[in-house]
Amino acid sequence: MQFSTDSTNNFSKKKVISIILAFLGTIAPFGGLHKFYLGQPIWGVLYLALGWNNPSLVKIACAVDVVLYLLQSQDILSFNSNNGDVQTANLQQKSLVAQNTVDVVSAIRELETLRQEGLISEYEFEQKRRALID
Repeated sequence: MQFSTDSTNNFSKKKVISIILAFLGTIAPFGGLHKFYLGQPIWGVLYLALGWNNPSLVKIACAVDVVLYLLQSQDILSFNSNNGDVQTANLQQKSLVAQNTVDVVSAIRELETLRQEGLISEYEFEQKRRALID
């Protein structure tokens, strides 16, 4: 999957901000802001709720997140977050697959027309149909 330079810079900026927010969760009385930032509100609420009862547990979890974010590649971090660029790329890929499917179906219909008109044999039709499907 190819990304432009701007989207790569956005991913690295997102990674740095996530690491900073997770680190703030280790030293501040609240944790989980990095989860909200990454588009994981359920985890963010869980971190905040646990922070009221056991703040040291949340601080440890935030520290673990800092280490994980530092070790993760940019693709994994962006995949885990709700990023519009990744969703757009997935949508474009699905659109290409759908377009290829439409092309194959129309080619099979043309082959069927040729077969019905007697311009190709049943055997030729079946060979070309299988080649299109594979």
